[in-house]
Amino acid sequence: MPAAGSGLRFAADLPKQYLPLAGRTIIECALQPFLADGRCVQLVVALAAGDARFAQLPAAGNPRVSVVTGGAQRSDSVLAALLSIAAADDEWVLVHDAARPCVTRAEIDALLAAAKMDPVGALLAQPLADTLKRGAADGRVRETPARDALWRAQTPQAFRLGPLRTALTAARAAGRVPTDEAQAMEWQGQLPLLVSGSALNLKITEVTDLALAAMVLAQRGASP
Repeated sequence: MPAAGSGLRFAADLPKQYLPLAGRTIIECALQPFLADGRCVQLVVALAAGDARFAQLPAAGNPRVSVVTGGAQRSDSVLAALLSIAAADDEWVLVHDAARPCVTRAEIDALLAAAKMDPVGALLAQPLADTLKRGAADGRVRETPARDALWRAQTPQAFRLGPLRTALTAARAAGRVPTDEAQAMEWQGQLPLLVSGSALNLKITEVTDLALAAMVLAQRGASP
């Protein structure tokens, strides 16, 4: 779980993953489905250098949870976490955003079921329903791209440890910065499988997203 970002777009006085949500913090909500899943034998959280907040959370005391120092880019943090894992190259790893607190066990089950049958791996994603506009420098519409076959990538994303580690290492060596793990695999000529996810698996980037996440979790019985 990459969690080394500062959350500058959120304009809070602390990294957004530590903001309160449903009686916990955002990152605790994001970790919870995996802590509750016995198939998950190890959780690695990549933190910013000097981050002392995570150690104060109850989740930090779980024996399956370890931490590493992340990097300037998401891909650097994910690679640091992968390099800390002592496992066979064909073991499955899931990468999940610390700012996605609403993923469900059912979505994780669907992802794993699809991934284990695929030679590359898979990611949760959602087909785009909105009409897209490409803007010009003057703020006007330049064109309306076709939305056919376009998906909004989500997490978790599931790949085998060795190939994903190789893909991220190769991207760094080439000076390329993938925006997610699937893109790093694509640069290796691999085509990950898209697994339809839910719009409720939202990523918190703005204050309104936090309010929506609180409503989703409250509907599932979480404390306000």
